[in-house]
Amino acid sequence: MGFLIDTSLWIDVERGRLSSADIYAITRQAPVYLSPINLAEIRYGIELMTDARRKQKASAMLRRMRRKPLLRISGATAEVFGVLAAGLAKAGRGHGFRVQDLWLAAQAVERKFTLLTANAKDFKDVPGLKFVAVNTPGA
Repeated sequence: MGFLIDTSLWIDVERGRLSSADIYAITRQAPVYLSPINLAEIRYGIELMTDARRKQKASAMLRRMRRKPLLRISGATAEVFGVLAAGLAKAGRGHGFRVQDLWLAAQAVERKFTLLTANAKDFKDVPGLKFVAVNTPGA
């Protein structure tokens, strides 16, 4: 058993909206993993920033995130992604989901991990996905 954390929660911890203790209260002793998707989303945000101070702070956050164990996206992950994406498209939700969220979901489903997110609506209809919706104060 393990946990994947949606990128928005990594950001909430960095901004002080959540603490590491809040995350630990849910995950306990289970391992928490970083996804390449988290890194991609944070890097994307950094590259769009124009304020040097914010960019520096976000880059420091990215370095701290890299200390977590990184899950690989494998061929098996890609197949789970394809099955999930097709299922959602058949259900009429093909255009309403974010691709990055579906990759996170595919990693969690493949490994039977639980996904922590503040955005339950993005994941509620993904078949086979276990997730915990985290309330983020002040968000």
